[in-house]
Amino acid sequence: MVNKPAPDATRRSEKSRRAIYDAALSLVGEVGYPKTTVEGIAARAGVGKQTIYRWWSSKADVLLEAFLDLGEQAAKAAGHEPYTLPDTGDLAADLKAVLRATVDELVDPRFEVPSRALAAEGVVNEQLGREFVAKLLEPQLQLYVDRLRAAQDTGAVRGDVDPRIALELFVSPLAQRWLQRTGPISYDYTDTLVEYALHGIAPR
Repeated sequence: MVNKPAPDATRRSEKSRRAIYDAALSLVGEVGYPKTTVEGIAARAGVGKQTIYRWWSSKADVLLEAFLDLGEQAAKAAGHEPYTLPDTGDLAADLKAVLRATVDELVDPRFEVPSRALAAEGVVNEQLGREFVAKLLEPQLQLYVDRLRAAQDTGAVRGDVDPRIALELFVSPLAQRWLQRTGPISYDYTDTLVEYALHGIAPR
């Protein structure tokens, strides 16, 4: 009698979790946030509804975690640690590098379609909007704050500059252009944002 190996529950759980992530992101991109349901996600992922509720309390929790995972996977594919900002000692180069990575993410249909649906819903759904900011945006913005403060320590940025305001000089225009489709999203565009933010637009 041949003893069959016991099923690997960890591998099975990870496979189910990834299927749920993919199902949630694709579904919200197709039908929008209001019409996305836990039942729909479960059916698309090929799992029972109880499996989802075992890990998450709501569809919002599923989607937010799926987004975090998507960002981590994209970062690893690009060859750098997720949710980090480089510190090579050259602030302009570091900001340009991370904003170029952001461009890659924003134009990737896997990210763009569902994120537009969530961003739109966050405007009218206050609770979702708060969770979106707290769990997804705020941790990333804090990385910019930390990098700008490190630049202040080395004298690359004036000590009286508020990093929270300063980061908006290049992050906010990119977000607005992407959300409102007012122009192309490119490396040249984000490089220019960094140059204008760091050096201003007055004659040198």
